[in-house]
Amino acid sequence: MIKAILTDIEGTTSSIDFVHQTLFPYAKARMRGFLRENAGNDEVQRLLADVEQIEKQELSLDEAADVLERWIAEDRKLTPLKALQGLIWQGGYDSGELKGHMYPEVPAQLRAWHEQGLALYVYSSGSEAAQKLIFGHTDAGDLTPLFSGFFDTRVGGKREAQSYRNILDRIGRRGDEVLFLSDVGEELDAARVAGLRTCQLLRDDKAVAAAGHPQAETFGQIALDA
Repeated sequence: MIKAILTDIEGTTSSIDFVHQTLFPYAKARMRGFLRENAGNDEVQRLLADVEQIEKQELSLDEAADVLERWIAEDRKLTPLKALQGLIWQGGYDSGELKGHMYPEVPAQLRAWHEQGLALYVYSSGSEAAQKLIFGHTDAGDLTPLFSGFFDTRVGGKREAQSYRNILDRIGRRGDEVLFLSDVGEELDAARVAGLRTCQLLRDDKAVAAAGHPQAETFGQIALDA
């Protein structure tokens, strides 16, 4: 019996275009200025040190900005990049320039699942802070109280089965009690190896159908007893 739902964001609850055509360009356009304005911030300094560690060289502020802008263009799933993007997006959400996109049926379905007693969790390559920003600033209001937890790449890569085992340990559930929602076949495969139930969201023609997983075009079509 399904007792918890773990959902991806991009291509699942929210449009891929929102992330790639709105959020990424917003962060890229402001990255260099943000680093200069926050050069003395301890958290920013720690994240820049992580960038240097990944690049295996010391970097000036402008060189670090070059690397981060390149990583954004390459859609790299790297923790320091995601954390810095989240800090930049925070300003955009606070100012009202950004609004978290949700597919139309998602807020109501999340609320319905929550009212049914299902525990809801998010697992995305975006930082935990960035996840909370998307769900906290939607046209349907603040959805974050519906969730029992948020997970990012600190638990591991999304295409690695061990990451899902780590999440199961954190939430105290067996795999067969948790349904994982994603549009990406490799992520669903990894979750299935870890023992989770799965469902693939096929939101548009960009989604590639994956064999061996139940599929749905909207949250309303997701079967919890399949």
